Amino acid sequence: MHSNQTTIRYFVIKGITDVPELQLPIFLMVLLIYLLTLGGNVTLLILVCIDRHLHTPMYFFLGNLSLVDMSCSSVTLHKILTSFVTQDKRVSYISCMIQMYMFGSLTGHELLMLTAMSYDRYVAICNPLRYHVVMNTRTCSLLASTCWVCGFLQVIPPLGILYSYSCYSSIEINHFFCDIVPLMRISCNDTSFLEKLFFIEGLLVLNLTPFLLTFIPYVFIINTILKIRGGIGRRKAFYTCSSHLTAFILLYTTLVGQYLTPNLWSSLESKKYFALFNTAAVPMLNPLIYSLKNKDVNKALRRSFGQAKQYLASCSISFLPVIARRSESRLHI
Repeated sequence: MHSNQTTIRYFVIKGITDVPELQLPIFLMVLLIYLLTLGGNVTLLILVCIDRHLHTPMYFFLGNLSLVDMSCSSVTLHKILTSFVTQDKRVSYISCMIQMYMFGSLTGHELLMLTAMSYDRYVAICNPLRYHVVMNTRTCSLLASTCWVCGFLQVIPPLGILYSYSCYSSIEINHFFCDIVPLMRISCNDTSFLEKLFFIEGLLVLNLTPFLLTFIPYVFIINTILKIRGGIGRRKAFYTCSSHLTAFILLYTTLVGQYLTPNLWSSLESKKYFALFNTAAVPMLNPLIYSLKNKDVNKALRRSFGQAKQYLASCSISFLPVIARRSESRLHI
């Protein structure tokens, strides 16, 4: 597996574990999680698109978040699934770089989208009378497009430096997808500048800045909630933020464990499990977090099922005369 090549044509993805007895259970677990992720996020995205009661800024951002979750899971988990079926763990050098770029961009976008959602909650609770004026269609579109553009731009500097590296001590990546940290570990080049850039950009730009921009509005939100008279109004106000806070805590906890813990405290193996939770469990849990206790989503789901039943019933009624005529014609024959 070890070589001193100057040109790398492909890498070998090690995967989650080398134990043969665990390959099938892990494949089935990842496949189930991936299907649940797609099913939950597609359902939520369709509801947001077709139900006019969900055509609000909050659900507009939530639809963007569902799209990012599906994309992130598809980008990272597909190699586990395909390598088990084909027994081919190789990934081309260009495909590896593209996968790193997509994963980094989507992760950055998700952090920024959670920040935009916190601003939406701030306006809704702290300035409810001006909510529809402030959070109009233009503002929501501008915030969402900014999240997409910044997400796809912030990963270019570190990835550009990594792309310039030509020497690797091994072609095996100790991960289940191409990620920048395990690639830096097997590079023969001096990665000290890249490590500093990655840490500074990851800590200050990608994590700390969105964290503060999300945390500061919640200081005002909590202050406003505490001033609300009556337990019912206070609980209702806090309830509108609880789902967002849960998703926010889950994502930041896994990212800190995946990237920002010192190497002395955690190995690549432990970082790999944080990455699995981040790319598999979090995208699966987000639709559940936003829909299980969300009355608007549950009502939209019931309305959609009711409309589907009415459509099927109308189709069956329209087909009854046709079936009856065919039956009569057969009897005459």
